[in-house]
Formats: sequence, structure tokens, C-alpha cells
Amino acid sequence: MFRSLHMKLVMILVLLITSLMTVVGAFLMTSVTNFFINDFYSQMQTAFSDVSFISALQSEAAQEDGAQRLQALLEIYSGTLGINSRSRNYYILDGTTGAFLAGSDETGGQVLEQTANILAARNGTVGYESDIAAHYMDVAVPITGGSNHFIIYIRDNRATVSSLNSELLLIILQALLVGLLVSVLLSFLLSKTMIDPIEKLTEGAERIAGGNFDEVLEVDSTDEIGILTTTFNDMATVLHDTLDAVENERSKLDALFLHMTDGVVAYDGSGALIHCNPAAVALLDRAPEDCVYSELFEPICPFAHVAVMKRGDYAEGELTVGERSVELYFAAFSDEEAGGVLVVLHDITERRRTEERRKEFVANVSHELRTPLTNIRSYAETIRDADGDIPRETENGFLDIVINETDRMTHIVQDLLTLSRLDSGRSEMVMARFPFGDAIDAVLRSIALEAQRHGHTLTHDYSEHLPLIMGDRGRIEQVMLNILSNAVKYTPDGGHIHVTAGDAGETVWMEVSDNGIGIPEKDRARIFERFYRVDKARSRESGGTGLGLSIATEIVQRHNGSLTLAEHEGPGTTVRLELPVRQAENREAIL
Repeated sequence: MFRSLHMKLVMILVLLITSLMTVVGAFLMTSVTNFFINDFYSQMQTAFSDVSFISALQSEAAQEDGAQRLQALLEIYSGTLGINSRSRNYYILDGTTGAFLAGSDETGGQVLEQTANILAARNGTVGYESDIAAHYMDVAVPITGGSNHFIIYIRDNRATVSSLNSELLLIILQALLVGLLVSVLLSFLLSKTMIDPIEKLTEGAERIAGGNFDEVLEVDSTDEIGILTTTFNDMATVLHDTLDAVENERSKLDALFLHMTDGVVAYDGSGALIHCNPAAVALLDRAPEDCVYSELFEPICPFAHVAVMKRGDYAEGELTVGERSVELYFAAFSDEEAGGVLVVLHDITERRRTEERRKEFVANVSHELRTPLTNIRSYAETIRDADGDIPRETENGFLDIVINETDRMTHIVQDLLTLSRLDSGRSEMVMARFPFGDAIDAVLRSIALEAQRHGHTLTHDYSEHLPLIMGDRGRIEQVMLNILSNAVKYTPDGGHIHVTAGDAGETVWMEVSDNGIGIPEKDRARIFERFYRVDKARSRESGGTGLGLSIATEIVQRHNGSLTLAEHEGPGTTVRLELPVRQAENREAIL
């Protein structure tokens, strides 16, 4: 019964009216009581603060019949003191014992109790203490005349206050009854106004829960209920669009799982297969129904261990399938106990091959270092053991070989150090603006003698007005020199090397073409990789280590440029360098 909105409104309004009238009644009754108390003590304080009145009391008290004289005087001042013999009376008490001597209420005086104010007056102080909880108000004033001691005691029994409070209580109860009747009527009106739209909203919500988004609720008002109805219609539209978007995203996710290169295998909480995309089928080399967790992954990472993982946690493993190496990532796709397990498979076969190539590079570097060291040792021992018996010309030839082998070894170590600095980020670029054409001119001058020694024809074709660019000139010239040096080294004597350059908007470029031995098609994709050489024997003869182009690529990338092999007709190679005219403001972007 009390669960309906109508009864709740009735109860709320009834409680509201009752609480309000209770608070108002208590406040009024307390205020009336306080007013009479304050008025009483204010009147008493005003009367007994009158010096002439106090002097007259003291003069009368000094007479032998002081009590009767005081009574006569108080009768005169009864209007000032508010004495009416019904609710307020005066009493003349013995100042020592507090016994009743005379007063306006002899009957009450005989049974008068010793109040706190009377006790204070017996001790010689005026008793003005107010007690709101008491059923009376009183003041006791000690009066001394000669050797006589009296107490003037004024007492009000609050009959007026009680009568007024009773009238107030009756009025409040009548108002409460009227308020309750009004609250019941208002609750019916409010419930009619509010419940009908809510019932319509409920019916609309039930339709939406059933999947029917076609009907729109009619908005009958512009108040909060109308706004709620409009919002409900908007919510239904957004929900419909959201469900469509979710379905669309689900389709995208299915398409992503279907076409992604990484394999994805999902299992429910019991270990049953939920999903296995084609990439996983290819990586595992088995049909989806054969992708059983206990057979494939249990030895690598137990299912129970993965199922209890928290969100964000994962485990790694590795699986070998034929000649393919597969990296595995295990994670729980739900924090609930009844969740499932997701396994992501990543093909790392190429990474393993790269690691093998790096190992091969280490072996090659070791060999490259061991060969000159062996030659140096051999010729040095020969010179030492000859003890001056070999001709001077032969000895100088041996020393030249030692020097050449030392330079070759130094070059290898320097390349390794440069590459290490680039990898660690410790090799900072000293950025400044410089003419791109001047850098090409400087490199051509430095390589001219080497090209002439091999009988090469070195030509160039570019404008004298190439733009200024931002970069590390020394590093850029190092890249250019590496490209030209390779062209000189790997072009048979008597060849032709041609350098072109230009600019296109916000970039500049340089191309170096030769008619040398060229690069086989199978090696073109890997020529800029680290640790890679097309012809190890020929590179060793020319002093190469396989690091020059990789170092050049690192430098160019830190300048946000590119180093590529361009299309080339006939025998030979064309290498293209492109650089931006401007660099990013962030210094770390070019480190």
C-alpha cells in the first residue's frame, strides 16, 4: 500500500504539515512564555531600581511595626509592581528566617516554599534568578531598616501564560486539522499530475526494453515532466544509435580479428574455445577445433593461473611450430571468476633471424678485428726477429702495412662507437642553419682526390641558390661523404659518378648516381639495415664494415629526413637523400 507514489505523497505532505505546525506551536508557546518572563523581571528590576522607592521601603522597615508599614507602602505601589491578587502577589517575609509576616495572599503566604531567590535574599542579595521550567516567576529583595530585616517577595504563578498557551495550542490543533485535509487534497492533485506521465514513461521503457524504438512519447507540457519526457525520447534515440554503433563496432572487431596478422585465441571460463581467427590457425598450423588449450598452452602457462589474473596483468611464453617461432601473451579478459582467457600469438620468426644476423655480425667484426691484429703482430715480429737483417725499403713496407691495418681497425672501432652513441641518444646534434649547396661543394672537394685516384669522372648539376637548412652540418656532410665514398669504392676504375641536387617546397634533396657494380634486387630492401653487407669479401677488401649506411640512416632519421635507393636505369646505383628545410622546436625530437 505504502509503495505507491500516491500514498508516499500523502504521507510526505501529512508529515510536512504535522512537523511544521509542531515546530511553529513549540516556537510560539516558548516565545510567549519567554515574553512574560522577560516582562516580569524587567518590570521588577525597573521598580526596585527606583532609589526613592527603596528609600521609602527602608524608612518604613525601620519602624517598630515595619511589616504593616511595608504592606501599606506596597499597596500604594501595587500598580507599579503589577499586583492583581489573582496571578501576582506580594509577600513580606522575615529577613532572617524567611517566615511569612504579611502580604496580599495570606493563604498562599502560609505555605510559601523557600525558593532559590528567597534563599539568596536571606543571604543579603537580591534574588532575580529566572527558571523557565518552574511554574512561577519570583523576585526576592532584602530590605533593611535599622535593626529590622525584611524580604519583599513578588511571585507570579503564570496563570496568564498558561491560559494564553492553552488558547495557542487549540488554535494550532485546529490549523493542523485544516492543513491535513488540504495536504490530502493536494496529494491527490499532485499524484494525478505526476503519476500519469510516469506511467506513460514506464510503458515506453518497457517497449524499449523489448527492442521497440519506433514509438515516441508525446510531450504534453513544458515543465520538468515534459523535459523528462523529451529527455526520455532523446535517450531512446541515443540508445538506438548506440546499439547500432555497438553492432557496427562488433562487426569491425570481427573483421579486425579476421584480418589481423597476430593470432587471437579466446577460451571461456571452462576452457572451451570461443574464438580463433585465421592468423592463429595459420600460426598454429591446425584447424580451429583442434586448438585445445590443454594440448597447446597448458605446459607453457596453466589455464588456472591465467584465469585468476587481474586486469592489466599478463604472462608471456614462446611456442615453436615447425620452423616458425611464435611469441605468446596470456591474459584474462574479465575480472570475474567466470571470465575467460585470451591468448595473443605473434610471429617472431623474423626477429629470431635478425638476432642470428646480429650474431653473425659480431662474428664478422671479431674476424675483422682479428685479421688486422694478426697482420700487425706478424709483421712486427718479423721486423723484431730480423734484427736489422732486412733491407730498409722492405722494413718500411712492413711498417706501412702495420699502419694501414691500424687505420682499418681504428675505422671499425669508430663506426661501432658512433653507432653505439646514436643508439643510446648520447650523440647530440649541433643544430644550426647552413647552405645546403655549400655542404655538397665541401664533400665533393674532399672526395675529388679519391675519385681521381680511381680514374673516376666526378660531375655535378645543381643550382647555386639552394636554400638554407636547419641541421648538424658535420653530420649531414658525413652522410653525403659516406654515399659518395661508397660510389667511389664500388665503381670499377674509370667509372662515372654524377651528383644532382635541388629543393621542393619545404625539403631539399641530393642524388648520387654511379655506373658501378650496383646492388642485387634481393639485397635492395636490406641495404640500409645494420650489420648487413652485400658482398662480405669485397667489403673487406675495400675496408667496409657494413655499418656506414646504417649510421647514415640513423643521422638522417634524426633530422626527420630519408635515405633511399632511387630508380636507376642501366648498371649502377642511385642513392637519394631528402632533408626538411626546418626542424621541430623540441630539441629532443632530433636527438
